[in-house]
Amino acid sequence: MPDKEVTDKAFRDAMSRVAAAVHVVATDGKAGLGGATATSVTSVSASPPSLLVCLNQASQTFERIRANGVFSVNVLAAGQRDIADAFAGATGLEGAARFRIGHGWRMGDGPPVLETALSSLVCALAEMFPVGSHMVVIGAVQQVQFGEDQQPLIYHRRSYRALIQES
Repeated sequence: MPDKEVTDKAFRDAMSRVAAAVHVVATDGKAGLGGATATSVTSVSASPPSLLVCLNQASQTFERIRANGVFSVNVLAAGQRDIADAFAGATGLEGAARFRIGHGWRMGDGPPVLETALSSLVCALAEMFPVGSHMVVIGAVQQVQFGEDQQPLIYHRRSYRALIQES
């Protein structure tokens, strides 16, 4: 017998217990510059290389990715909480101002790439389909870039966390 009815709050509480890497998904092109923090990112296939990211259908970032047809997924390091907060809207910054946080954004040719990220994947929009309030976006990975080997930024129980090194 379940402990709780599946309400929005119960579902969110249950999912908050899933530890997730923190990413910034970014795009640029004819529809403009945009970016958002995301934890719903995963690989789909190694051959061909592809990933998925879930974005709110009402977000400007999703609309810009759909129109631009390209995006980057930047895996944040433990010391990049300020970047995660800026792209989650927690700092009050909007648009291009968000890209001035955490220096190291390579802009211009394609979607923005955070050169100080653990890794960055540049994707062409391959497919998308709606699920509730969100859109599942499938990206065909076109380029991969690696930063320094550091600990990842993790989100768990509505807080940023660090990995524990086991001896």
